[in-house]
Amino acid sequence: MTTTTQMPEDTAFTLRPFQNADASAVATLVTAGMRSHWTYTAEHFREPSDPRGRRLVALSGGEVVATAHLLPFGPATPDTLRLDLAGEGAAFTPLYLALLSGLPAGFTRLLGVTREDFPETMHFFHAAGFRNAWQSWGAHLDLNTFDPAAFQPLEERLFLAGYEMQRIDNDAPATDWDALYGLYMLGIEDAPRNPTTTPDPLTRDGLRATVEGEEAAFMTRWHGQIVASTRVTLDGREVESEQTVTLSEHRTRGVATALKAHALAWAKGEGYTHAGTGGTVLNLPILRVNARLGYHTSPMWVTWERPL
Repeated sequence: MTTTTQMPEDTAFTLRPFQNADASAVATLVTAGMRSHWTYTAEHFREPSDPRGRRLVALSGGEVVATAHLLPFGPATPDTLRLDLAGEGAAFTPLYLALLSGLPAGFTRLLGVTREDFPETMHFFHAAGFRNAWQSWGAHLDLNTFDPAAFQPLEERLFLAGYEMQRIDNDAPATDWDALYGLYMLGIEDAPRNPTTTPDPLTRDGLRATVEGEEAAFMTRWHGQIVASTRVTLDGREVESEQTVTLSEHRTRGVATALKAHALAWAKGEGYTHAGTGGTVLNLPILRVNARLGYHTSPMWVTWERPL
């Protein structure tokens, strides 16, 4: 039986748990809430992503006009629940209060993520007493206008100092995959992150399967030793940078800039038209690298936090 919560008479909303029949309406609301940066379909919502999650919908005039979803944030933050909201902003507070009445045990804080130019969610998190805890950025580059030749002098200087860049082949020797995984783990441990930009860690075999299945990975050798790497996810006509890492003793020499430029030149040559990337604002070195490469930053993503 579906439980319906009737709000006070001075509100226009009726709240109830999500039903599979709501999936299309919820997909439309979430896509609109993300300003179509991501497109969602009904299939994204018909099966729960985590059995501990809980989704409610708000109805007005019999139509689904807003939704709220509470679910575990992820293995990297096991004490944390994530609150996602979409639709009519006036329904956010009653949806939020209804979710608070049935929180799962074992969690100590709530996080919400929105972009600084999404006023309905920015206003809600501020008004609900959340703290603006972390900021992340996204950036984009038009590969049609990207000029790899501008970075050729840097690559030549590095070559004379013993550095060479290349793509990692799927049939690369095990020692190369070991080195790539070592750099991957260094990036996980060393790069500044916040909960939103902390990925679930991969195993060595998981990293190799990811690279072989959906990415292109590039590395820089110095006198034969792999000292830097960068990876890009291939998606349609766009590539998305996943991680750029340089061994500490080889930093501040332009190695990361040259390697990312090399990867972007490869992508452009393969017919990709756009490149994206992102991360926490705390990671100033990669912000500088991306600025040199010509990326244009988008409005910031804000992670809001509230203790339970």
